[in-house]
Amino acid sequence: MAFTLDLGAKAPDFTLPATDGKTYNLSDFDDADVLVVFFTCNHCPYVLGSDEVTRQTALTYADQGVKFVAINSNSKNTYPDDDFDHMVARMAEHKFPWIYLYDESQEIALAYGALRTPHFYVFDRDRKLIYTGRGVDSPKDVSKMTVNDLDRALAEHLAGEPVSVPLTNPIGCNVKWEGKDAHWIPAEACDLVFN
Repeated sequence: MAFTLDLGAKAPDFTLPATDGKTYNLSDFDDADVLVVFFTCNHCPYVLGSDEVTRQTALTYADQGVKFVAINSNSKNTYPDDDFDHMVARMAEHKFPWIYLYDESQEIALAYGALRTPHFYVFDRDRKLIYTGRGVDSPKDVSKMTVNDLDRALAEHLAGEPVSVPLTNPIGCNVKWEGKDAHWIPAEACDLVFN
């Protein structure tokens, strides 16, 4: 049976190594009022194009109890630049304000139903999903951006309002699955439907 992470679903747990040398579980972020989990990588032009907007969004809400956790689930055999050593180097160079985790088995990407890089999931205090989809509407070229859906979702939730657009279509490169071509989507993720 295919698994879909629906709005209102609880965040799946994980135990993953990070570029800072530590291993993290979901419970390590229990102090966050809002947790943003997003699937990303080292090479995707949609990631590279929008990382600074994501950084600004993370910094904007950092003092309001929002934490960001990035997960790279791409196969290093498909894209060698997505291996762990390149993750460490990228964080050392850019010093992004989030924890960067490596999902080598790709089990966490399947648990969340991650389809693209980047693909964002926003969880409330109870770790229920309140937003999923894209960060912005033009991640490859943010000079053409007209809306920051992630920022809007966080702003509305922190203001005590319901998220007005809780589901969007993630825009980016397909997750690079082990042993499959770049356009393959696993059966476990095929039931995801976005507006």
